[in-house]
Amino acid sequence: MKMNKKAKKNLISLLIFGIFMTILTIIVVFLLNMQTEKQGLAYIYQNIDKIPKAQTVMVLGASVRPDKTMSDMLKDRADTAIDLYKASKVENILVSGDGKSKNYNEVEVVNSYLLEQGIPKEKILLDYYGLDTYDSLYRAKNVFNIKSLIISTQNFHLPRAIFIAQSLELTAYGITADKHNYKNMELNIGRELLATIKAYFDVFDNAKPAVLGN
Repeated sequence: MKMNKKAKKNLISLLIFGIFMTILTIIVVFLLNMQTEKQGLAYIYQNIDKIPKAQTVMVLGASVRPDKTMSDMLKDRADTAIDLYKASKVENILVSGDGKSKNYNEVEVVNSYLLEQGIPKEKILLDYYGLDTYDSLYRAKNVFNIKSLIISTQNFHLPRAIFIAQSLELTAYGITADKHNYKNMELNIGRELLATIKAYFDVFDNAKPAVLGN
């Protein structure tokens, strides 16, 4: 069945509009990510000796293997937090991640490791409902009463984390925890582009975490 001229014209217009919106979306995603990265640069440190002191270092959650050992990414975040604590840059360590299940618990795995490394139990704070970066930082302020913190995570993740923290009126710095060459980094970076857009929506909507409370 042949299309009439009007139907063809409408289809072409729809395709052009779809292409335009796709290009516009891609441009907006990259511009927001570039802006977020630019804003965060002044607060991200490579060297522990140079980073300002803060109340707490936050270890953001990452994947745990089926044998309940940390992924390289998570272990590097934990080790960097330990280095900060031992350098007297922070008073305590807040572990925030997905800890709501008995079968999968990022928080308890990191907690066990910190204790093994000699961190006193009373210096470890555990947040089992840091289900994403926004939730972790919102709960740090509103549940754990954190005023200033250093965020221990990988470099690709830090600009978004700093943006969220500062939007929540936290005094926040970032320390790069890149100690390995990680697998699937292209996938992580791609996810981060979209996660940054979500962060803007969360901030401007004053979103509440999935779980708010102790």
